[in-house]
Order: sequence, then structure tokens, then C-alpha cells
Amino acid sequence: MTLDEVRQAQRTLEGVVHRTPLDYSATFSRMTGAEVHLKCENLQRTGSFKIRGAYNRLAALSQAAPGLKRRGVVAASAGNHAQGVALAASLLGLPATVYMPEGTSLAKLAATQGYGAAIRLQGQSYDEAYQAALAFQQRSQGTLVHAFDDPAVMAGQGTIACEVLDEKPDIDAIVVPVGGGGLIAGIATAAKAISPRVQVVGVQSAAVDAVRAAFHPAPSGGRPATTIADGIAVKAPGQLTLPIIRDLVDDVVAVDDEAIAHAIVLLLERCKLVVEGAGAVGLAALLSGALDLAGRKVAVVLSGGNIDINLVDRIIEHGLATAGRYLVFETWLPDRPGELVELLRIVRDQRINVLSVEHRRPAAFPEVEVMLTVETRDESHGRRLLQRLRSAGYRVNRLKLG
Repeated sequence: MTLDEVRQAQRTLEGVVHRTPLDYSATFSRMTGAEVHLKCENLQRTGSFKIRGAYNRLAALSQAAPGLKRRGVVAASAGNHAQGVALAASLLGLPATVYMPEGTSLAKLAATQGYGAAIRLQGQSYDEAYQAALAFQQRSQGTLVHAFDDPAVMAGQGTIACEVLDEKPDIDAIVVPVGGGGLIAGIATAAKAISPRVQVVGVQSAAVDAVRAAFHPAPSGGRPATTIADGIAVKAPGQLTLPIIRDLVDDVVAVDDEAIAHAIVLLLERCKLVVEGAGAVGLAALLSGALDLAGRKVAVVLSGGNIDINLVDRIIEHGLATAGRYLVFETWLPDRPGELVELLRIVRDQRINVLSVEHRRPAAFPEVEVMLTVETRDESHGRRLLQRLRSAGYRVNRLKLG
């Protein structure tokens, strides 16, 4: 794959994909010490960058394979590639069959079907769905459109780097989410050809980090392969993508789900941007300190915004708790009138907002148990409340969110 192929993909995609914003964020620049620019692929058609690679691949196939309109195309995806293939196939008049894991959210299923693809649910992960898609492709003689291990797909994804550097040639670094590696392989190919000094850094979920392990070999420690960044939960990079990553990418780091949830909440709160877990890992790396690019001009790729709406409440709650702004604690009060009022008066005096109160009276016991969920300004604000309660004689246990 070459820069010429990426530039050709740019021409192919003209009028099909959006040229997404590259927005400077004063908030994240202040928080990280870097000059942070957000490449908002969450605002792309289908809600992610995947339409770029899918359309570029299918456009080439439709010209080269006359029987494609009869046999159709086949893909496997956890959600975003499915929507990209479905829309690209619809625009080009091609039938598409997409295999997705059985646990795929209803929203992603509905969106993929809405673009006209036939959906088949198979397996518990992307890798299992891919094996099912491969078997179907061999039976049907359709054409498999791989989610990442395909030069035309990588070239399409690489057009993001062209847009970033065309708009801001003095960018020092591009931070990219990594799953199977197609996005970062395409971006690194284009970026290094346009401006060899540009640093390209990948970010993975700490739960599924095979590419990071290629840069920093270490025992996995038995981490579970589950993460809120489900869009990049790929067990192994591609045979084509990994050599490109090793050759052109400067580093790959990993972040945990707490850091990812924190980034999702801040993007929603400060930038009014809805970003899925996989799309937020780059910002999470900067905010958590996993990646230090202070003093440099940085483009952070927000690769997608197709977050499962059923997870939003839990992610926001988790993100607020991680930031110290959501506090749950329990204490015990004498079982007599007015004691709860006295407790709440202390909370009020600390200017803390009460979200819920749970009051339990154990049988034949002189005390009642009270569990409070409160909203604080930050971690230190919550610690001051607990210290104030303890100094007033209350036994207090801080609880973890379950």
C-alpha cells in the first residue's frame, strides 16, 4: 500500500463520505498539556470511519467482478464495519450478507438492516462471527470484505491522515484506536509518506491488546477479554496490518475501562460529542497519562460514535465515579427521629447534591443503616465530606459501584 493508493481512495470517496471536523479542544489541551485536535469520525456517515474502507473496497470490486451483483458481498463485524459495508453495498447496488456476534446491540443490528444488508448472528465475538462469514463465503462464492486485513480497506481508512495533514500540516502526532489494525496501518502509511516527522501512536483496550503486546511483550496476567471498547476487541491483528504497524507506527499503548469511561463522559460533557468506547481510547490515553505528548500538536482520532444507548447510563455513572464526582457511602444512625435530618444537614453544608438515600432497619437492632449516593465536584470534595462525617462521629464506609 502506498500514498498514491490512499490519494486514489480519497478521489473514490469524494461525495460519498463526509470530510469530518478537526476541532481544537481548549479543555483537553489544558488538561493534557498538548495542543489537542479531535478528528470527529463519530460524525461520519454510519457513525464511524468504517464507511471509508468499505466503500473503497466495494467500488473497486464492483468494477473488477461482473458477477458480484449476483453473488454479493460478505462481511463480519461487531457493528461499525457491518454498517459501512451495508451502506456501501446499497450505494453500489450490491447484495450484502453480514455476520455479527450474537450479543450485538439491537441498535447496531437495526442500523445495519436499515442500510439493506441481510444479518446473520453467529458466535460470541468478532472472531467467531468472522469464521462463520468465511464459511458462508466459501459456500456462496460471494466476495469477502475483511474488516481490516485488506489493502483497499486500509487505503480508505488512510484518507483520515490525508484530511488531518491537509488541514493542519504542522501536526506532530496522530493518536489512533487499534483493533485489527486497518485504521492505524492506513493512517501510518499516509502520514509517514506526507510528513515523515509525524509520530503515529496506537491505543488499545488493556483487556484486548495483542498489537500493544507486539511492541511491549509481557505476560497477559489473565486479563478478561471484555471491554466497553467492543469495537476494537479483536484477539489478533491482521497478517497484512501487523507488518505495516511494526514498520511505521511509533508506539502502541493500552488503557483500562475506567480511563475509557472517563473520556466518554468528558467528551459528552465538555464537547457535546457522543463517542463509543473504541472511539474514546485515544483521548483516554492522553488524559490518563498512558501517553505523554505534552507541548506537541496532537490529532486524536475519535473513530466512532455508535455507543449502545443501554450502556450510556452505566458508562456515565462509572466515568463520574472514576473522576471522583459520584460517591456512594454507607453509615449507621441511632434508630430515633431526626437522626437522618442531622446527617443530611452535614451533607448540605458541604454543598453536595444528594442523588438517592436508601434507609434500612434491621430487625431487633438499635441502629439503622443508611446508604447515600451523592454528586461531588471532584475527588477532594468527596474526601472532605467523608472526613467531616467521621469527625462528627459517624462510622462511614465508602462503597464501590457494583
